Amino acid sequence: MPRIARLVVKEEKAVYHVMSRTTLDGYVLKDVEKDFLVQHIRKLAKVYFSEVLGFCIMGNHFHLLVRMEPGRDKPLSEIRKRFEIYYGKDDKRELTEKLIPALREKWGSLSEFMKEIKQGFSRFYNRRHHRKGFFWSERFKSVIVDNGETLINCLAYIDLNPIRAGIVKKPEEYRWCSLGYHVQTKNFGRFLSTDFGLREFSLKGEKVRLAHYRRFVYEKGGIGGEHKTEGKYKELSQVDRFRYRTRYFTDSGIIGTKEFVSKVYQGCKGHFSSKHEKRPKPIQGLSGIYSLKRLSETI
Repeated sequence: MPRIARLVVKEEKAVYHVMSRTTLDGYVLKDVEKDFLVQHIRKLAKVYFSEVLGFCIMGNHFHLLVRMEPGRDKPLSEIRKRFEIYYGKDDKRELTEKLIPALREKWGSLSEFMKEIKQGFSRFYNRRHHRKGFFWSERFKSVIVDNGETLINCLAYIDLNPIRAGIVKKPEEYRWCSLGYHVQTKNFGRFLSTDFGLREFSLKGEKVRLAHYRRFVYEKGGIGGEHKTEGKYKELSQVDRFRYRTRYFTDSGIIGTKEFVSKVYQGCKGHFSSKHEKRPKPIQGLSGIYSLKRLSETI
């Protein structure tokens, strides 16, 4: 059965929640591997026309929330700068006129970005562990994510991964997630965007946005064992905790407002074999957020 082409927004900026899992058994991503993967993504993010909003690297998979921008109209000066970062100042390669259009297209591509992340890490892992063969499962998952409320909910979902896994009690204690990276490294190298989906909410200043986002994650995750409901505090139930593992952030195809999902679907509908028009599905527990697909929340 042929694969369905990946859903992408063409010739416009778009945010994607991307996930990739190792094909190996067990939790093979240890501290050294996680550190390398963060550094590797950080370097490639300076080359590709990308804005990394969040990430989380776990023992057998990783999440990335990234805004990709097409490179069609990027000036030559920008291509030269990224060419030097990619190959290094001492490399003798020349940026020829023939190469420029290909680099504009490549560095604006989500698929190329992920390909380089995964291939570069695989080479590192195989050298380190004296092995050959595949490290990652062949295809990565991706979901097109709306801005605003959808984005901040998706980012919180990503940062709560180590909480759900029982690794730490607070996400900032885990240095391989975006909130941990912000707090522990002070966002070293300006790697991560400080957007948090909050610019639309008129929250100004990076420290204010980070503090607001941190409170948001605590409330979503029920960190501390309590959350506020109707002016009173009550114990967060296991049912509530489970709800935050919703598959909609990983398998929905497109997620956002009803208008956003409809608009993006119209641009991608040629990817689907079904003759019936797909309609946005409201997501229970996430007010005002819709999905392209209706999914079970039992996984």
